[in-house]
Amino acid sequence: MSVAIAKPNELNRFSFRYGDEKITFERTLRTSNIQKVLIKVHPDCRVLAQAPLGASDDEVLQAVKKRSRWIYRQLREFRSHLAHITPRQYISGESHYYLGKQYQLKILEAPCHNQYVKLLRGTIEVSIRQKNPNRIRFLLNEWYKLKAKIVFERRLEAMLNQTLWVSDRPPLRILTMQTQWGSCSPNGRLTLNPHLVKAPRDCIDYVILHELCHIAEHNHSEQFYKLLKQVMPNWETVKERLDGMANILLNVRSTQK
Repeated sequence: MSVAIAKPNELNRFSFRYGDEKITFERTLRTSNIQKVLIKVHPDCRVLAQAPLGASDDEVLQAVKKRSRWIYRQLREFRSHLAHITPRQYISGESHYYLGKQYQLKILEAPCHNQYVKLLRGTIEVSIRQKNPNRIRFLLNEWYKLKAKIVFERRLEAMLNQTLWVSDRPPLRILTMQTQWGSCSPNGRLTLNPHLVKAPRDCIDYVILHELCHIAEHNHSEQFYKLLKQVMPNWETVKERLDGMANILLNVRSTQK
């Protein structure tokens, strides 16, 4: 199982029309005892309907339709923000993230020196023999992978103190993924996206805990969410924060209509 990046499960997706707008939403499980359907519109333009287990699909659809006007306004506002996300150019002055903080990119051209990437006084400094955006991007991504390996190993060790059902330390793999922050294989191997190291530490902890919960519960059942809530009571707030940062951390525009 995995923690996805803005890619809902097709089986739980529904859509309807509001004027000229096709509104698509994903139904997810509401883990609290409140029976009301909770509707959220995320900055990446995903619409979620958190519904209690006993609610029928039609009941959820009608609840979402009642908020059509509000959803429509939220989508318009967030899309206007997304329109201003421009592709990275990998030049000095750009903002890049590490552990939830913004750093200014500083490019140094040094033909006779070794190439490197390092944090230095509020900047991510890249020394390169000849300025080339593709080469700078490669060096920066490799640096993120190295940092991710160190940070994720440290955070996994810390999270294992909370997940008493995990008897052996699971193997950890770093792999760049387009639609997932992390995943857990049937044999318990964790795979984490190096881009996650750009997010705040509590977001990293959430993804790790999510995957560790899958070692005990292999699907997104009610028992899975109960277990996740035991080890991270505020996981929904943290997940919402991570979802809201996804486009910025990955530097992609939403393609959802």
